[in-house]
Amino acid sequence: MKLFVWRLQRVLDVKTIEEQTKRAELFRLTEELAQSHGQLLMQKKILEDLLSDISVKSPQKRLGEQELFLKFSETTDELIKRLKNKMNELESQQRKKIAEVLKVKRFKEGLERLRDEAKMQFIKEQEKLEQKELDEGATISFARSKLSTESKKKPITV
Repeated sequence: MKLFVWRLQRVLDVKTIEEQTKRAELFRLTEELAQSHGQLLMQKKILEDLLSDISVKSPQKRLGEQELFLKFSETTDELIKRLKNKMNELESQQRKKIAEVLKVKRFKEGLERLRDEAKMQFIKEQEKLEQKELDEGATISFARSKLSTESKKKPITV
């Protein structure tokens, strides 16, 4: 029996590799987004801790530390804004990458469906050819056996 060969197999292989690559990029973006989110939470927590530490101190010590806190909070607020902007950009990239992954996945699944249909058609054709060969073989052996039984019954005349 012949082996099944599908002409679009190379396209399917390329799409599979493309999907894996895009998934890896999506994973990288997700990790980077999670890391930025962690940094943002850490900066907010630092600000909250400093504020709570300052609020429990006596008014004389508090003034100097409040001034330092205000200077520190400006740079921290700027860092928080940059982190939020970076997170928004990463989320946008993540949504685009998800759309790309889904598009490639649907295309690949369509190719896989076509391959499965082509393989089923190939198998049916091969089974028909095999059945035809078996039928021909059966017909020939029947004809031979019929001829041999008839030749045994008839006397040979010269």
